[in-house]
Amino acid sequence: MGYFGLLRAPYVTRLLLGTLVGRLPSAMAALAIPLVLRQAGASYDFVGLAAGAFAIAAAGGGPVLGRLVDRVGQVRVLLPAAVAAGAGLIAIALAPSQPAAVIAGALLAGAATPPLEPCLRVLWPDLVPPARLESAYAMDSASQELVFVGGPLVVAGCVAAGSAAGALWAGALLGLLGVFVVATAAPTRDWKAPVRSPDWLGPLRSRGLSVLLVSLTGVGAAIGGLNVLVVFYTEHRHVVGGAATLLALNAFGALVGGLGYGAVRWSSSPPRRTLLLTVGLGAAYALLCLVPSPPYMAGLMILTGLFLAPVLTAAFVLVGKLAPAGTVTEAFAWLVTLMTTGIALGSAAAGIVLEHATESWAACVGVLGVAVGVVVLAAGQRCLAAGSAETADDPAGAAV
Repeated sequence: MGYFGLLRAPYVTRLLLGTLVGRLPSAMAALAIPLVLRQAGASYDFVGLAAGAFAIAAAGGGPVLGRLVDRVGQVRVLLPAAVAAGAGLIAIALAPSQPAAVIAGALLAGAATPPLEPCLRVLWPDLVPPARLESAYAMDSASQELVFVGGPLVVAGCVAAGSAAGALWAGALLGLLGVFVVATAAPTRDWKAPVRSPDWLGPLRSRGLSVLLVSLTGVGAAIGGLNVLVVFYTEHRHVVGGAATLLALNAFGALVGGLGYGAVRWSSSPPRRTLLLTVGLGAAYALLCLVPSPPYMAGLMILTGLFLAPVLTAAFVLVGKLAPAGTVTEAFAWLVTLMTTGIALGSAAAGIVLEHATESWAACVGVLGVAVGVVVLAAGQRCLAAGSAETADDPAGAAV
């Protein structure tokens, strides 16, 4: 109800849509790079390596570009980054059979991924009244699933129209378009960075936040393993639309799960809620080890998504509570970085397993990743609860 009012505020719709379009290449690359390399005859070992290189580069480049934005502003970083990232994707499309070119392109595309998500989140306080800020963040969070639904669908359309390489060209163009829409908006041009804290550890000095970030690395590994698994799965079975369809169903499940989570009045504490939801996610991933027929696999993709979005939403709430005062933006940047690192590790591990074992064992990569998250969250419940209580007593340290 209140979201329509937010969308009518000056620049909100433009910046939100521009950010979503500009982030499509990241969602597309996770599927397009493996498809392009498999069409070129690459082994799953190399597919996992290339996908992992892209994800690791994105994980390392995010904080660097974020710090650069704080020093020179958004426009001077976003536009060159979009050009560089697009060049990396095009390099892979032009030379998919050249290992050196593929790895170099994956590293460049990942490291130069424009930091649109954090840039938008620092703009929200300037775009909406303080009373509407929480609603703006909720709308921002929910809209992310459109990226993960839209990305695979664009890839599927490009594959149907020609080849998987066309999806990489489309990703490069969409990245430039989205960044241009955001970078030419007045709020983006006028934004000035706040003074940074001199503490080099920043939010990582919070023990509870460190526990949460480590657990989410395991969840990221599960996501990365799933991305590679579904490509292999659809190569050996008839699935309408191929891997893109299954990943889109997973994102659709996440969208529904996120909306459902927000509609429930939770009585449990955020740390306990995060743990229980992660256990449910692990159970859903365990069912993938059965490697069922396509109709049942489609249902499992929706089920894993239904649990994934609530896990991440609960984690976002905890980040706001656990991050020390003045470090919430950096804390969210670290969350993205460590989850991306987990995705890279999971992609590489699944690729290696698929080259030497069965799909069931590859599915175990996701189960193992979530299990690590569950163990870390269970062991750190006291730390998480204590950190949440401290920021609840100190509103200056919490943010939504």
